[in-house]
Amino acid sequence: MSGSVSAFGILPLSVAVASIRRSISSATASTAADVAADLVRNQQQNALINSARGGASTGAAVSTRVETMVPLSAVTSYGPGTAPLAINHQGPFVVTTFSFNLPPGVSLNQATNAIQRTMATIKTPASIQGVFAGTAKIFQESLSNQPVLILTAILTIYIVLGILYESYVIPLTILSTLPSAGVGALLALLIFKTELSLIAMIGIILLIGIVKKNAIMMIDFAMSAERSEGLNAREAIYKACMMRFRPIMMTTFAAILGAMPLAFGFGTGAELRQPLGISIVGGLVVSQVLTLYTTPVIHLYLDGWRNRRKAQWDRWYTRFMGDDLAAPAE
Repeated sequence: MSGSVSAFGILPLSVAVASIRRSISSATASTAADVAADLVRNQQQNALINSARGGASTGAAVSTRVETMVPLSAVTSYGPGTAPLAINHQGPFVVTTFSFNLPPGVSLNQATNAIQRTMATIKTPASIQGVFAGTAKIFQESLSNQPVLILTAILTIYIVLGILYESYVIPLTILSTLPSAGVGALLALLIFKTELSLIAMIGIILLIGIVKKNAIMMIDFAMSAERSEGLNAREAIYKACMMRFRPIMMTTFAAILGAMPLAFGFGTGAELRQPLGISIVGGLVVSQVLTLYTTPVIHLYLDGWRNRRKAQWDRWYTRFMGDDLAAPAE
């Protein structure tokens, strides 16, 4: 009895581990065989069900019945190639963007005109349309709105002056100073080889408010002299030119000297301010030289035309309405 116990107690540990592994392997093999048998039975049952249903779908993600598969090459072709990393859209349309830089001495207006001429020359189909974006688009929009903006400003000034002087003719005399200012601004930009940018256009619009003050000073004094001193139009405008010469020159030179730093300054952002200063200085210089001579002439011409029209209206009104009614004021 004690010998058997002694023999069991000295059994090596490796022999026991090997015996346990053989037991687990046999159990695993039997389990795998059972699982494989279950899969075969399930496939056979599915095949019978599909054949009974006429090949209806079982709802499984992968077909479990034998059927003829259509090869992918029958409907598609594939191979190595290149493709864009991203597809850009502008609204509902697929677009391709081409960027460009301006060479020295070439304006954005010249570049856009060259692109439009090229598009017309190559005769692109109707399905392909080219439009500008970014800075070029903003430039085109501002260029198309500039005439409307200038005409609106001039019309507003005409209405205000007409209400102020209660006349349709006197505002025309005052607004006659604007063309010379515009010509002077454009000449200055050409002399300094500066393009007519949006900033330069702002300078021209500023000239509309600055330049007309010369004519206002003369016309206002002349009309006051006609009413208070009984002078005729020629004597009144001559006296106005003599009396208003000094304040006109003072205000004009003050505006010119104020715009000089913009036109000839340098430093950070100077290229943005220079067109504004050049247009203001050029417009003021040319308009100052011309309006001192043209404004009195235009005033005398329009005043004579106004008096002739008023005399005709008085005769017509007296003939058809009677002498007892006063002729309406202008």
